[in-house]
Amino acid sequence: MKTIKQIKLGENGPLVSKLGLGCMRMSTVWGSPTNDENESIATIQAALDSGINFLNTGDFYGAGHNEMLIGKAIKGRRDDAFISVKFGAIFYGGQMLGLDLRPIAIKNFINYSLVRLGIDTIDLYQPCRLDNSVPLEDVIGTVADLIKEGKVRHLGVSEITAAQLREANQIYPVSALEIGYSLADRQIEKDLLPTAKELGIGVVAFANTAEGLLTGELKAPLAANDYRNHFSRFQGVNLIKNLEKVEVFKQMAQEKGCTPTQLAIAWVNAQGDHIMPLVSMSRRSRLPENIQAMSIEFSLEEMSMLDIEFSQGAILGSTYLQR
Repeated sequence: MKTIKQIKLGENGPLVSKLGLGCMRMSTVWGSPTNDENESIATIQAALDSGINFLNTGDFYGAGHNEMLIGKAIKGRRDDAFISVKFGAIFYGGQMLGLDLRPIAIKNFINYSLVRLGIDTIDLYQPCRLDNSVPLEDVIGTVADLIKEGKVRHLGVSEITAAQLREANQIYPVSALEIGYSLADRQIEKDLLPTAKELGIGVVAFANTAEGLLTGELKAPLAANDYRNHFSRFQGVNLIKNLEKVEVFKQMAQEKGCTPTQLAIAWVNAQGDHIMPLVSMSRRSRLPENIQAMSIEFSLEEMSMLDIEFSQGAILGSTYLQR
């Protein structure tokens, strides 16, 4: 039964589900273990059954494993899925070595993606980041050429600045901006979000729980092998102070009869009809709670209180989202 409403991805973009499914954690990335493949496929199919048609992946997730997984899941039901693919990152031995955004590389990447996904056209294709190693007009222009060839339907961009977004949109109309956004990471509200709204570009917002900070499940200190130890937000006194701030959030979730994770997704969802929460899931059991989060509403008083408690700078320390 389909329960998720649809929105336009940008003013003139395609219809997509208001909630997106991030598939990254279904594959090995940053040295994490690979989840049970049958469960991952079942999760994607259950998401499609519920009306979540936006599937987000990267050609470097699990060295192509993620795309092959999605390909298996959508076989026979291509029209049910809207597939978003990021490209450009080069990995070796579980470590990111850098970016390759040369036109010749992009044309190579997409051919492999199409084969792994088992499709003829990718719905949304986007560089995962930009590093100024290749002129922006060459990167965007190459994707525009792929659109003209019929290999791509829409252009997306990811983790860029407001100035880069404007420039990219002048070269070719951008349908979607993928960016980290949560109640604890609001730095994009100053320039990037207003620019996207002005230009009529949809926002695909990942990291809604601020890398787990807003789940209410973190304890200080983190395990020694936790990747978040690299970022000052999760270190020492910063983490202790940040977890104290999260107690306010946990209290509101309890009062509203939901989990902190659901509340975090709901807050992102409430920021506008042009913003899609992108939630990573690899188990079917997660689907009902995340779908329920989309129906949680806030009073003006609740929203005002959260704006004050989690104003820019309220969460101490940096994270990879603030590079």
